Amino acid sequence: MRIIFAGTPDFAVPSLLAADARHEVVAVYTQPDRPAGRGRAVTPSPVKQAALERGLTVRQPDTLKGADVQDALRALEPDLMIVVAYGLLLPQAVLDIPKFGCWNVHASLLPRWRGAAPIQRAIQAGDTQTGVCLMQMEKGLDTGPVLLRQATPIEADDTGGRLHDRLAGMGAQVLVDGLGLLRAGMRPIPEPQSEAGATYARKLDKAEARLDWMRPARALADTVRAFDPWPVAEADVAGERLRIHAATALSLAHAQAPGAVLFAGRNGIDIACGEGALRLQRVQRPGGRTIDVADYLNARSDLRNAGV
Repeated sequence: MRIIFAGTPDFAVPSLLAADARHEVVAVYTQPDRPAGRGRAVTPSPVKQAALERGLTVRQPDTLKGADVQDALRALEPDLMIVVAYGLLLPQAVLDIPKFGCWNVHASLLPRWRGAAPIQRAIQAGDTQTGVCLMQMEKGLDTGPVLLRQATPIEADDTGGRLHDRLAGMGAQVLVDGLGLLRAGMRPIPEPQSEAGATYARKLDKAEARLDWMRPARALADTVRAFDPWPVAEADVAGERLRIHAATALSLAHAQAPGAVLFAGRNGIDIACGEGALRLQRVQRPGGRTIDVADYLNARSDLRNAGV
């Protein structure tokens, strides 16, 4: 089949490779190169890099709303357009161009967690299960009928990064399954989404990474996991701002004010929360590298082996 692929971040790369291995990818659409990293150098997207490595044609329009862009899409005579974390809205005129419409690989079990950050929001909310959906796109935001889905448990040690990588591979697999059915003349049966249980996964904001010690420890631990590797949770700990890369919730009764250090030792720093305590295990000082709490305490002798 003649396929147009549209995607931008790392999450989309396995799906691009899977599509290109089995069909003719006639063009790859991705967002324009943008500044990235500490040096803010203009950098191509991961999808663009993967596409160029495979000798695929890359196009990077700022929008798909223009008639010239839509004419160029139409001229490719696509059977299908596959969209994976592209980052641009597809107008109805674009959705209507491919013979079989547009398919989207989405990292949640729809209708739960429609939107930009489904992986992190699922962990942050304390969900025990998530997955991927292959969806027939329509004009609404992630509201189209689901063609295929695959679930996976959210493990207690899953971080945003670890779950991202697992779901990226699963997304490529459901795409392969769907393409196999379509190629065999057995189009996947669309399952309309119910509005019951629909939730929206808003885009991550660096400002929300600041931990509020008034909240329950369980909720803070989930936030720490969800925001690793980005934007990374941070908090004030005994007068110092730290980035928190790993932490565990403790069901610990205490009478201390939220934010107080209850105990500090090699196993962690226990911080009083509105409910329970959060044990910090891996932290990062301003301008420093990520270290275990035991190493951090070597520089904070005022905290070792005692509450404050």
